[in-house]
Amino acid sequence: MSKTSRIAGAVIGMVALAGSLAACGGDSLEKDKGGSAPSGGSGKKGSLVVGAASFTESKVLAELYAQILGDAGYSASVTTVANRELYEPSLEKGEIDVVPEYAATIAEFLNAKVNGAKEAEKKPVASGDAAATVAALEKLATPRGLKVLPAGEAVDQNAFAVTKEFATENKLRTLSDLGRSKAEVKIAAGDECEVRPFCAPGLKKTYGIDVTGIDPKGVGTPQSKQAVKDGKDQLVLTTTTDAVLDSYGLVFLEDDKKLQNADNVLPVVNAKDAGSQDIADALGKLTKALTTEDLAELNRKVDAERAKPADVAKDYLQSKSLIKK
Repeated sequence: MSKTSRIAGAVIGMVALAGSLAACGGDSLEKDKGGSAPSGGSGKKGSLVVGAASFTESKVLAELYAQILGDAGYSASVTTVANRELYEPSLEKGEIDVVPEYAATIAEFLNAKVNGAKEAEKKPVASGDAAATVAALEKLATPRGLKVLPAGEAVDQNAFAVTKEFATENKLRTLSDLGRSKAEVKIAAGDECEVRPFCAPGLKKTYGIDVTGIDPKGVGTPQSKQAVKDGKDQLVLTTTTDAVLDSYGLVFLEDDKKLQNADNVLPVVNAKDAGSQDIADALGKLTKALTTEDLAELNRKVDAERAKPADVAKDYLQSKSLIKK
């Protein structure tokens, strides 16, 4: 699942919410049933269901959450739900207790749910400021029975990269540097990059980058990265947790003016069932330890090495002494 322009997707997705739920025949998620995979734990403190969306990173994060909660004495299981439109209502109902989320995306999702998609598009609550975005998220989440736990350093958001040679030639470290260089760039991305505010229009407006066109090879795909490596395009749109950039000889350019919204990883829990300080403390240990680079490497192990999310999560947590061996 591509994370590109997740914010727009969160708003647009709300339009289809009612239809999606109706298509599911009104089925609800029952704890410890249907698709839940045990992740261990003594269960002395009760049972918890951790929700995951159906893409690699969400599954890995859910396993990390479940295993650290298991180590803290809970019986924790992971259940995978297709998308946010389905799992977020289950989180509100308490059918799911904990979900790994992205601050800006869930903030705009709830903005659209509370205020309507059109109003949310006119008045977004997310920005490149992580603290402000989380504060806006808390205002929307709390009345819905949700508790937002602190965000960490790990972030998964749109990112742009160039070849190391192109960066050296033009003395580039940031997107501002690229704008100042006056270099003409063609972007390897999805075709929607032409109109999305976080892609070509934003690069032109915020950074003054001379975008000459879009090569619609997809977001962070091997074809997109290869096109930049081969010099057919100069800039590729991918995400901050892309773990294979180096194999193409590419480097990220820093989003120094914070064009992208702050999609820092953070836990969102059902306040009634999982709002205890004990749960917050257990998840907080992971949040403080996890970096963007860590997340990229965990994704790589699952996608490139075909390792199981539960196994890479366990190895990581043990390597950081976050759970007992």
